[in-house]
Amino acid sequence: MTVQAKTRPSPAHEAQKFFFELGMVQRTKVGARLAELGLSFSQAHALRILDPDEPMPMSALAERLFCDASNVTGIADRLEVRGLVRRQSLEGDRRVKALTITPSGMKLREQVMELMSQPPDAIAALSEADQRALRDILARAAAHLRPAD
Repeated sequence: MTVQAKTRPSPAHEAQKFFFELGMVQRTKVGARLAELGLSFSQAHALRILDPDEPMPMSALAERLFCDASNVTGIADRLEVRGLVRRQSLEGDRRVKALTITPSGMKLREQVMELMSQPPDAIAALSEADQRALRDILARAAAHLRPAD
């Protein structure tokens, strides 16, 4: 009987494990605060993404949220009912629906931006040099998420 040696996970797999753990802790912490504001993660993220100065087509928002256009319809419905966004036809193509953030939405957006910009305690506890290194590594990884121009 041969005993196989246990192979060590790759650094990428180990990094993913830590990234997932940090994300889950942060999601729980931020999720509770968002719930106090009456928002889901998707709704809060949509408010963050919407450009205060320019209507955004719902298809573009779906792409930025990494979700299906049908999901954005539900998100937009809930935000619109609360008076946080306004849905309108896009100039030049009335078939395209775009979202504009309202003044009430802007107020809530500021709170969301502040809340969601707070780093996890575990990252805030790192040295400034480690924080910079982590930022740079994550920026390079995130660049792979965006389509090349």
